[in-house]
Amino acid sequence: MHARDDSTDAAEQISALLDAIVRRQRRASREGFGDSVTHGQYRLLRTLDNAGRPIRLSDLAARLGIVPRSATSVVDDLEAAGLVARQPDPHDRRATLVDLTPDGRQILTTLREKRRDVMVSQLARLDATEQQTLAALLRRLAE
Repeated sequence: MHARDDSTDAAEQISALLDAIVRRQRRASREGFGDSVTHGQYRLLRTLDNAGRPIRLSDLAARLGIVPRSATSVVDDLEAAGLVARQPDPHDRRATLVDLTPDGRQILTTLREKRRDVMVSQLARLDATEQQTLAALLRRLAE
């Protein structure tokens, strides 16, 4: 019974620590942008960039794991901010494609750099072997 309690305590501690690290990254990436780009908007921008081409709104929603109505709301906000643009699908007149604008690409690049810089700062507390061990453990958990 004790091993289970210790395991539960460790799980709670690890969860809290990972949450704190993610929050710190999100907070740092918003510096200079205020709250102009939410985490959900960042995810959408990143998903568009990873697609490497304009994609349908329904495909975007599926990739994000959200309902199309929610994706539409996020795209509406990002389009109003000039970060994404809608365009007709040349293969289906009823469908609309979404793509990053140059401003969207620039903000995404800046946000990624800020997130990376925060992580580099956090990882500086660990030596190279500890960093490799952490990366290996996180990869196993992410599988």
